[in-house]
This record gives sequence, structure tokens and C-alpha cells, in this order.
Amino acid sequence: MIEFNSVHDFKIENADVISSWLHQVIQEENKEAGELNYIFCDDEYLHKMNVHFLDHDTLTDVISFDYTEGVLISGDVFISTERVTENALEFNVSFTDELHRVMVHGLLHYCGYKDKTEDDEKLMRVKENYYLEKR
Repeated sequence: MIEFNSVHDFKIENADVISSWLHQVIQEENKEAGELNYIFCDDEYLHKMNVHFLDHDTLTDVISFDYTEGVLISGDVFISTERVTENALEFNVSFTDELHRVMVHGLLHYCGYKDKTEDDEKLMRVKENYYLEKR
């Protein structure tokens, strides 16, 4: 089950379409959907989480807590809509495109993809782009 929640006034558009797309990603990665929660928040909220849980004193666009067991994908993906807005401007893409990139990025982590090394980051971008084309 994929759910969308917000700790501020953000409401995701086309939730059913996005949920269906994310389910397709999970299926194509040969995984199964468990409990997957997307929580939309602001910079302040996500910064506090970043400091408290990860000991990182920086702003970020996404933090994911992975509860995946085997092929059953589960987790909480916290997304700062303020960071998504800034990133969209910086990369000259629409807010929706950047939001979807961050959403699939968090999901791909649960599927086993990393982004700590340059090679891992390149593969992550390839996967993100591949699934963004399938929306």
C-alpha cells in the first residue's frame, strides 16, 4: 500500500496515477509493495529529522527510512517540498518532474540502489530517468 501524507499544507496531485506508477516501478524491480509512506514536509521539519536521526546538519530534499524485508518494499520517505521547489529552479525542470524524481529516488533505495559512489550515483540517475519516462 502506498500512502501520501503531509505535515504542512501540501497536497499531492493525481495520487492514484502516481501510486500506480510507483507500483509499476516496484513490480519491474521484481519486488512487492508493502507499507510505503510518502510524507511531505518543509525544510525546517526535514532538517530537524536530518540532525536528530542522521547527525547531518544540512538541508536535504529527501530522507528515507527503509523497513524492507526481502522483496517486500516498505518504508517512510520524507520529502521537503521547499527543497524540491529550489531544485526544480536550479535544474530548470518543473516542480512535478523534480518531485517525481525524488519520489522514485527514495523507492529505488529500497530496491537496493545506492548513491554513495560516483558509479552508484550514475546508475541511480539512469534508473530514475528510465522510470520517469514510464510515468
